[in-house]
Amino acid sequence: MAAQEETGHSHCYDAIVVGAGIQGSFAAYWLAKRQQNTLLLEQFPLPHTRGSSHGQSRIIRSAYPQDYYTDMMGEAYRLWAELEAKTGTKLYRQTPTLFLGRQEDPEFQSYRQTMERYNIPGETFTPQALAQRFPGIRPCGGEMAVSDLSAGILYANKALQAVQDQFRHSGGTVRDGEKVLSILPGDLVTVTTSQGKYQAKRLVIAAGPWTSHLLVPLGLQLPLQPLRISVCYWKVKDHDQNRVAALERLPCFLAIKLSGEGHDIYGLPVDEYPGLVKICYHNGIPVDPDKPDQLSQTSADIQILEEFVSKYLPGLDPKPAVQERCIYTNTPDEDFVLDQHPHFRNMIIGAGFSGHGFKFAPVIGKILCELSLGEKPIYNLAPFQISRFSTLPKAVL
Repeated sequence: MAAQEETGHSHCYDAIVVGAGIQGSFAAYWLAKRQQNTLLLEQFPLPHTRGSSHGQSRIIRSAYPQDYYTDMMGEAYRLWAELEAKTGTKLYRQTPTLFLGRQEDPEFQSYRQTMERYNIPGETFTPQALAQRFPGIRPCGGEMAVSDLSAGILYANKALQAVQDQFRHSGGTVRDGEKVLSILPGDLVTVTTSQGKYQAKRLVIAAGPWTSHLLVPLGLQLPLQPLRISVCYWKVKDHDQNRVAALERLPCFLAIKLSGEGHDIYGLPVDEYPGLVKICYHNGIPVDPDKPDQLSQTSADIQILEEFVSKYLPGLDPKPAVQERCIYTNTPDEDFVLDQHPHFRNMIIGAGFSGHGFKFAPVIGKILCELSLGEKPIYNLAPFQISRFSTLPKAVL
């Protein structure tokens, strides 16, 4: 390692990962496991709530309309279990996920077909059976459901801490509170931060909603849209014990296109806040990630949620008891970006996780590591390649 300069730290590494969210942390972990001297850079002091990886819970499930996602989930479950065993920390609890939808909806049918094709354990509910099994749900539009019995809840904050701890135990270095100011391409990539300068043979960029800030100066402008998402928690209307018990027994659910706005609504059972059910709208408001509070909390997405709760979950108070936020970084097709920079092959990009990437993080981190080392992952990465964006906006080097 080079001597420390007057302007700050200056070191050379095998690999640098920018962004200590769940994807970047797993990428760094895998690189360190592969005996790569790895630096993980994070612009905010850890832990923080500015990005997409904070919070207490995320849904994990096997069933997806797209086979290329379901193909990853077997390994994802195995790797989450390994991390849980290594750290002795409970990171997951099993609970079914219900896919609620109308019989004629093609996306709803695609979930059913995926479960049959992959032999994912589950149940199918008619509207009557759904209301009987889960009395907290009122399928007022004749909706039916299929359940993914392999599903569950990941404890997000604990998972992020666990993988960062394992990265450190594998010899990795974390520097938080260091904002990346510039990236200079080359056989040795030079990364200048607010605290110093670092070089590495390979670079992984997994900076969430700040990804475009880093890529545009490198000649690449991906169609990434940061969205502020309202994370809402809802209270049972009264203290009727039967009603409380019914709502607390709710599984995770994904209401497919039942909002009237063309986007899904998802929910998680009582866990984070006693007596409060977590329900969110899978869409948000475009936002500058450096100014997340510039928008009013009262917005169209809250109104959509209130209407959904009143209609389908009448036992809940129609106004949210707690409102928090997170940021999605969406691609136009809501598929990820897992690829090399088209001009600089020792730069790997993981981005655009579009609000559904957390569950895949152990596999995504492994893929980013393999791409960084010039290896070919076992998965079909065609859906995640940059080349699918046929008309990229121009950026100037």
